Amino acid sequence: MKSIIVIGGGIIGLCSAYYLSKQGHQVTVIDQSNMDEGASYVNAGYISPSHIIPLSAPGVVKKGIQWMFDPSSPFYIKPRMDLDFLQWAWAFNKSCNAKHVEESIRVIRDISLLSEDLYKDIQGEAGFDFKHEKKGILMLCQTEKMLEEEIKVAKMAHEIGLEVDELNATQVQELESGVKVNSIGATHYLCDSHTTPHEFMKNMKDYLEQVGVIINRNEEVIDLNLEKAHIKELKTSKGIYQADEYVLAAGSWTPLVCKKIGVKMLLQAGKGYRINCHRPTGITYPAILTEAKAAVTPMNGFTRFAGTMEIAGISKVVNPVRVEAIAQAATRYYPEVKLTTEEKQDASSGMRPVSPDGLPYIGRTKKCENLTIATGHAMMGWTMATGTGKMVSEVISEQSPSMNMTPFNPDRKF
Repeated sequence: MKSIIVIGGGIIGLCSAYYLSKQGHQVTVIDQSNMDEGASYVNAGYISPSHIIPLSAPGVVKKGIQWMFDPSSPFYIKPRMDLDFLQWAWAFNKSCNAKHVEESIRVIRDISLLSEDLYKDIQGEAGFDFKHEKKGILMLCQTEKMLEEEIKVAKMAHEIGLEVDELNATQVQELESGVKVNSIGATHYLCDSHTTPHEFMKNMKDYLEQVGVIINRNEEVIDLNLEKAHIKELKTSKGIYQADEYVLAAGSWTPLVCKKIGVKMLLQAGKGYRINCHRPTGITYPAILTEAKAAVTPMNGFTRFAGTMEIAGISKVVNPVRVEAIAQAATRYYPEVKLTTEEKQDASSGMRPVSPDGLPYIGRTKKCENLTIATGHAMMGWTMATGTGKMVSEVISEQSPSMNMTPFNPDRKF
């Protein structure tokens, strides 16, 4: 048995703590927040093996430049003279090619399917009653061009064993019969499922504390004492800790912690937004509004509308222009759904950690022998969380990993 400190209490950190505790380790989770907000709470709740195309794909940079001048655009990269950002942007640009996409598709599929199976296992465990529903995800399209693109991706997904159907406008409306849908067709990924994030997070925190995992909230990491590539102690705003192993799962804040021990990590924060609607909407199927790059999820007791990827540094500020863009997208695709001023004012944001190549960092770094990193999942953190946590526990417990971890190497070159 080892003593382990997990830095970060988001879904990646908690899932790591869950599987580490299952292995019999003594685990402490430390988080700088109250652990009730951020990306783990405002996401769309998708467990989506269908999202096989990484964020860094051909044409993304060109589209990003076009969108840079539109304050309501779904993808925005704020240019700035910051060395960390410039190095990340250069690596991101290099990754936006067809070869990288081809190499990443099966990697993304495998960790996503692993995670989906693990979510099912957790749901069956005593103390877990979070909603986990497998109705798939609709990729709703309003233009022929977008529908053609989505059908092309669907064929790629089908070729690697993912279950997906093509639907025309009539079939979409028959499926989503409780609300008018404005689309010319869709692809329907039956391999996907969805959850209600705050339910899972509460279940997981309650479970971990019941089995003896220590959770320290509102405690900021101040420094790490490193001796000969080995972390000797951790200093926080509330005390000093020593452990055999450390897991760094601090999301968008991970590079700030890495700098304290001389580890360079290319990672940028990507802000996303959510609007909750507690009124009946008639929406019963999760959907991506493809042209608008927005997501819709019928959660337990409310409907969530989410979207945007705003790479502009770490900031919790909610931009009303982007919130309004999500609200307008909702009405364009569901003409009967009009979000109120109060619902939009209640919007919240979260910071998603984005690696340059769209793949997470999972595993040890050669620069620190008792540190395991787990971050960089971008929009796929919820989808990949359980699989990531499982592999973190396998690394630290010196077990064979559930899948090939080479693509996730924190020391990989770009």
